[in-house]
Amino acid sequence: MPDTTNTARRTALVIGGSRGIGAGIVRRLAAEGLDVAFTYAASPGPAADLAAQVEAGGSHALALRADSADAVALQAAVVKAVERFGRLDVLVVNAGVLQIDLIDDFALADFDRMLAINVRGVFVAIQAASPHLSEGGRVITIGSNTAARTGIAGGSVYAMTKAAVAALVRGLALDFAPRKITVNNVQPGPTATDMTSDPAMIDHIKALVPLGRLADPGEIAGLVAYLIKPESAFMTGASLTIDGGFIC
Repeated sequence: MPDTTNTARRTALVIGGSRGIGAGIVRRLAAEGLDVAFTYAASPGPAADLAAQVEAGGSHALALRADSADAVALQAAVVKAVERFGRLDVLVVNAGVLQIDLIDDFALADFDRMLAINVRGVFVAIQAASPHLSEGGRVITIGSNTAARTGIAGGSVYAMTKAAVAALVRGLALDFAPRKITVNNVQPGPTATDMTSDPAMIDHIKALVPLGRLADPGEIAGLVAYLIKPESAFMTGASLTIDGGFIC
C-alpha cells in the first residue's frame, strides 16, 4: 500500500474547490505538498486561475467541471482525478448551496436542489471515491455549525442538510475503519466568502459571534490540513466546529 504518512507525494480531490472555503482548502493542501484536483460548477476563469497558482507553487493541479447536483458528473470527476494522478489519498467534499426562506415561501425546487447538492452530492462523491482511496486515507466533509444551531429564521432546510452530513459522517467512519481511512466533518461558522458579501448581513452576523468577526477561509483550511496529518489518525466520525463561539 502507498505510504500515506508522507504528504510529499499524496493527492487530493476537493469537491467544490474553486471559490471561498474550497479555494482556501485547495491552496492549503497544495502548500502541504499534495497534488490537488478540484471541481467547479461554473466560472472556468477562477478555476483556471487557481490551478495556475497551485502549479506555480510546485504542486500539480487539475480543475474539473462538475455540478454536485449531477451524480454522473461527480463520478466522472473522481475517475479523471485518479487517472491524472494515479492515486487518491484525500477527499474533501466542500460543495454546498445556501437558500434562506421561511417555510411558507420555500420553493420545492430550491428544497430539492439543496438536498441534491448538500446531501446526495456528498454521498455520491464519497461513494465514487471509495474504491480509489488509499489505505490510511482521509475523507473530510465541510458541513456547518448550523447543524448544531440554526441561528436564524429561514435557515431550517440548510441546517437540516448539514445535520444530515454530520450523521452520515458518523456512520461512514464505521464503514471505512477497516481500511484505516478516517472520516471527519468540519463545521465552519460565518466565513468571509461570497455567501457573506452583503455589508448589512456581515454586521448582523458579527454581532452574533463572540469573537466579533467572520472566519477567514484559510482558518477553515488549517483545520482541514490538521485532519490529513498523521497526528489526526485516531480521530474519526467527529464533527469539529470552528465558528468563533457562535454555538456556545
